[in-house]
Amino acid sequence: MSNRLISRRTLALRLASIPVGIGTASRALAVDGDGLTHSADSIHQEVTFKCSRQKVYAALTTSKQFDAITRLSDAIALMQAPGAKPTSISRDVGGSFTLFGGYITGRNVEMLPGERLVQAWRTGSWPAGDYSIVRFALAEDGAGTRLVFDHQGFPPGEGGHLARGWNSHYWEPMAKFLAPG
Repeated sequence: MSNRLISRRTLALRLASIPVGIGTASRALAVDGDGLTHSADSIHQEVTFKCSRQKVYAALTTSKQFDAITRLSDAIALMQAPGAKPTSISRDVGGSFTLFGGYITGRNVEMLPGERLVQAWRTGSWPAGDYSIVRFALAEDGAGTRLVFDHQGFPPGEGGHLARGWNSHYWEPMAKFLAPG
């Protein structure tokens, strides 16, 4: 048996490759209106946008577009606070991102343009070094795109707040930003 050390990036990639649902009971998950599961600390949400998968992916991975989206949400105060950091999203696997004035940070773990984005993601209020995993999977849905979102590994007690935040800070402003014409 080898005592090999692995890098954080390798560990993050291995964790991200674990299928959603591993370790959960074989019973059906109870999900409330916000998408918060009650049988595990995870969030599952699905939303449809009236545009292509490529446009949704670009909105999630392009600094300028994401910054424009966040200005449509009620989180604008975070970005205007003294010392707030600008929106910055690396377009590379392993690259970092800074969102909402620096309150949300992390690294891109997997990037398949138009198909999937996986990130190691954290808020500024979590203990140093605590990261969760978020997955955005994109599928065609008629003339639009179905985004299937899963968030796992966040600190206990954060689920309700996070589930509401995904709706108000991501999905609602993205729907406005990506709306046709």
